Amino acid sequence: MRIFREVGIAVLVAVGVFALLQWNIQSYTVRYDSMRPNIRDGDWIMVSKASYRLADLQRGDVIVFRPPFDTEYPYIKRVIGLPGDIVEVKDGKVFVNHVALEEDGILPSPSYVMPSKEIPEDEYFVLGDNRNNSNDSHKSWTVARDDIIGKAWFTYWPVDRWTVITHYRYSELDETYAPTIAVGHLSEVLLE
Repeated sequence: MRIFREVGIAVLVAVGVFALLQWNIQSYTVRYDSMRPNIRDGDWIMVSKASYRLADLQRGDVIVFRPPFDTEYPYIKRVIGLPGDIVEVKDGKVFVNHVALEEDGILPSPSYVMPSKEIPEDEYFVLGDNRNNSNDSHKSWTVARDDIIGKAWFTYWPVDRWTVITHYRYSELDETYAPTIAVGHLSEVLLE
C-alpha cells in the first residue's frame, strides 16, 4: 500500500510540474525570414507565456501572437507601437510619436511608405526585423492584446545559433525596461 501512495504522489508532482511549465513557456519553430537577421527561418525558440502576466509589453519586445486573420501558425514580430501611439514609415525610417527610431540590427531599412496611424486601445503595431520582407502591421492590421501568446526568450536550435533574443529599448522615446524571467516547454511552428 505504501508503494501505491509514493507512486501516486510522484505522479501528482509530475503532473503539477508539467502543468506549471505549460502555463509558463512553449517552444516554436520559426518559419520564413521576416525577423532576419536576428531570428532566422528554421530557428527553434523558447517563448515566455508568463512574461505579460507579470509585466506590460514594451516597444522593442519580440512577441509571438495569433494574427488577426486565418493562418495555421502564430507569427513572430517586434512591437513598435503601443496603444495610443502614432506610427508612420517614411524616408526609410519608422517614426513613433513623430520620433525616428534608431534601430541597429534592422537591415535593410524599409523601402515602403506608410501614412500616420494611431494605434487603437488594446492593440499593438508590430513589424518584422526584415522590414521589406514581412507580413506585418504596415499592411494595415494590428495585434489585439488577447492574441499575444508571449515574449520570445531565446533561440536554442540549431546549436550554433543559440542566443538570447534581443529586445530593443528605444531610448529616444524615453522608455525604461524591466526584464522578466520565465520557464517552459512544448513545440509548435511559427509562420512569417
